[in-house]
Amino acid sequence: MSSNIRVGEQLPGLQLGPVNRTTLALFGGASGDHNPIHIDIDFARRAGMPDVFAQGMLGMAWLGRVITQWIPQGQLRQYDARFAGITHLGNTITCTGEVVELMELDGEACARIALTSSNQFGQNKIMGEAIVALA
Repeated sequence: MSSNIRVGEQLPGLQLGPVNRTTLALFGGASGDHNPIHIDIDFARRAGMPDVFAQGMLGMAWLGRVITQWIPQGQLRQYDARFAGITHLGNTITCTGEVVELMELDGEACARIALTSSNQFGQNKIMGEAIVALA
């Protein structure tokens, strides 16, 4: 990461292929999230959904990759997200980040990063923010 970071700078984005059942099952196993609404179509339909859908924390992990592909993980100071919509099977997800503020936090030069996850229809799925140390 360059020391010439500027407000408005775009982080390298992350483009993901279509969300599929295998990804949901693997993430469920890796994360310990065994909620059947993410892996059992019968359960999801009984809950009023047309099919299973991605775990919110999976989408948050994808946004985290935008940050950690830009800076070392050890420079991450804060990371927050809010879930804005369901990520359905077949959605292709694009994750982006933008430097929105340069600041000092606890005596350390930092940048505030706005993060967005959206599908191929432009629907936002997760909105987040990270604060990273610049040195």
